[in-house]
Amino acid sequence: MKQDIYQKVTDKIIADLEQGELTWLKPWSSGNLEGKITKPLRHNGVPYNGINILMLWGASVEAGYLSPFWMTFKQAKELGAHVKKGERGNLVVYANTITKTEEQDDGSEEERKIPFMKGYSVFNVEQIEGLPEHYYSKPEPAIDPATRIDHAEEFFRSTDADIRHGGNRAYYSGGSDHVQMPHFETFHSPESYYATLAHELTHWTKHKSRLDREFGRKTWGDEGYAREELVAELGAAFLCADLELTPEPGSDHAAYIQSWLKVLKEDKRAIFSAAAHAQRAADFLHGLQPMIVEESNAA
Repeated sequence: MKQDIYQKVTDKIIADLEQGELTWLKPWSSGNLEGKITKPLRHNGVPYNGINILMLWGASVEAGYLSPFWMTFKQAKELGAHVKKGERGNLVVYANTITKTEEQDDGSEEERKIPFMKGYSVFNVEQIEGLPEHYYSKPEPAIDPATRIDHAEEFFRSTDADIRHGGNRAYYSGGSDHVQMPHFETFHSPESYYATLAHELTHWTKHKSRLDREFGRKTWGDEGYAREELVAELGAAFLCADLELTPEPGSDHAAYIQSWLKVLKEDKRAIFSAAAHAQRAADFLHGLQPMIVEESNAA
């Protein structure tokens, strides 16, 4: 029987939410990744994107894996290694299209691209024996959280967003197109400040002049609102991973969980859509960073 990938992933995330857990924050609160938080990585070091980040983070937490590296059975074999007996793979997905030629009423033919999603299994390197040593190295210690974190400051400054400080609320104002943040000193840790800023800047990317993201939101707390909040949550999680920050769940998560559950239960593709939008937002913010020009040794 063909497995419904959308339903399988959505069920897993719904199960976590019903226990009050956020799949995308688990690695940060469970302490299973000592030190730096990183996106799950393919065998060649290229990070996974979108929904696959959530799926593999969730799998890491469940099994207690410390390594961010994942690979297929075949890739392990090609590296002269083998999957340990009895180990089960974890699902990852990719989107593709097939082209179908259809005959029109007037006899002409038209090509139509039909999107579909495929799944395949990957194994964490801790499930594999015989790999080169660098796959098994442990993460480095975390950054000292005692003060502002320079690379995070630089990243958010480079977006050129209008970020204002003051008051005791964090929000994005669409009308004036600015992000409002409480003062840095009022947060209990630098990480929670940057995670909140990442959340609000994900909202900032929805503006018409940027990604023009709209879920038909009419009133506070409706389905469109819940969908946008979910995008901002995931966008912040992805950015924190990119910036090697370790935030904690915010106090408002409990309020949102019920509205997210409603959306996810009604639409098995909602979490995929939210993860894709969040990835676009994170990529957009990365695209605003200055280009690093490598110095040439040529004379």
